[in-house]
Amino acid sequence: MSMVRLSDLPVGQYGIIEDLEAEEPFRLRLQALGFRIGKEVRLIRQALFGGPLQIRIGSVNVILRRRDAAFIHVWAGE
Repeated sequence: MSMVRLSDLPVGQYGIIEDLEAEEPFRLRLQALGFRIGKEVRLIRQALFGGPLQIRIGSVNVILRRRDAAFIHVWAGE
């Protein structure tokens, strides 16, 4: 396993959230959406041309801008 930004995770791969690098207001918003340290996330789909990412947390799908997903550091698995 290696640490990467969620925005760099390959499609279909999962990761375990290790750190939320964002400032307090945005970190609280991410936590309200379910992004918490130790939670498993999977990158489901990414839009073309640097568009948003579809991420699954548990049974919930969340759409994040790529630049916002870069604030989330994960341990990448297979």
